[in-house]
Amino acid sequence: MKVFVDRDACIGCGVCENLCPDVFSITDEGKAEAIAPETDAPCTQDAADSCPVQAIQVEE
Repeated sequence: MKVFVDRDACIGCGVCENLCPDVFSITDEGKAEAIAPETDAPCTQDAADSCPVQAIQVEE
């Protein structure tokens, strides 16, 4: 699946990084990024579902 983070919407809360550290990281600017934009990690969808501002999109 492919993962996208809307950096304009991201508030840098870190939920995605805590739930799925192999896929997401918080940058020096305090925004999330997908460090594995193509992944099959099961935690990816959990991170997207848990994002408080819905800044993560997952495509199959």
